[in-house]
Amino acid sequence: MIDIVKAVQQADPSLGTYVVVLRADARALDGPERLTPDAQAWIDANAPGGRLARVRVLLAPYPGAMPAERDVTVAAFADARQLAAFATTWTGDPLPEAEEP
Repeated sequence: MIDIVKAVQQADPSLGTYVVVLRADARALDGPERLTPDAQAWIDANAPGGRLARVRVLLAPYPGAMPAERDVTVAAFADARQLAAFATTWTGDPLPEAEEP
């Protein structure tokens, strides 16, 4: 994952330091170039200036393999707290809701 982040930062320095590469099946995504309405509302409320981008990077599928171009979806944030809050909220499996006693 660190290699992908470094490749993204080199390919598009305008994204800054605080980026997370999202899997195609991430709950926050409604397609490769769009956040779900809930994820966008979360960013608007909790991470002003956060944005989504598609970046083409050159990556090897495994160490020693020939690198190939790959398009990845990236969420970029102004600071580490915004990135951590987004990752905690949107990249993990949703927690089951607690049942009322």
